[in-house]
Amino acid sequence: MPNYRIIVDLSDRMLYLLDNNTVVRGFPVGIGTILTQTPEGVYTIVNKAPNPGGPFGAYWMGLSRPHYGIHGTNDPTSIGKQVSHGCIRMHNQDVIQLANLVSIGTSVTIRQ
Repeated sequence: MPNYRIIVDLSDRMLYLLDNNTVVRGFPVGIGTILTQTPEGVYTIVNKAPNPGGPFGAYWMGLSRPHYGIHGTNDPTSIGKQVSHGCIRMHNQDVIQLANLVSIGTSVTIRQ
């Protein structure tokens, strides 16, 4: 059984899925603006919801820091940019793939 964890690298705007310490997937992400930065730290996924509606695209995975999450988007041009209110945005097909691999309780490290 895989031992997944997630690292979000804000400097290269990538989300990495690791099994133990090996990167198995990398996905481009959109991150928070200068004024609404994505918070650095170590969190866990606390909930998952397909088709949450609105700007959250095809999937929502909430983090242990309230009001922050990893989610899809209804604006694919925003991926790779500093555009969100602090959440981590992914292409819809990417967030669905990720959500199918990770479970509630998965560690998410956000770093520069």
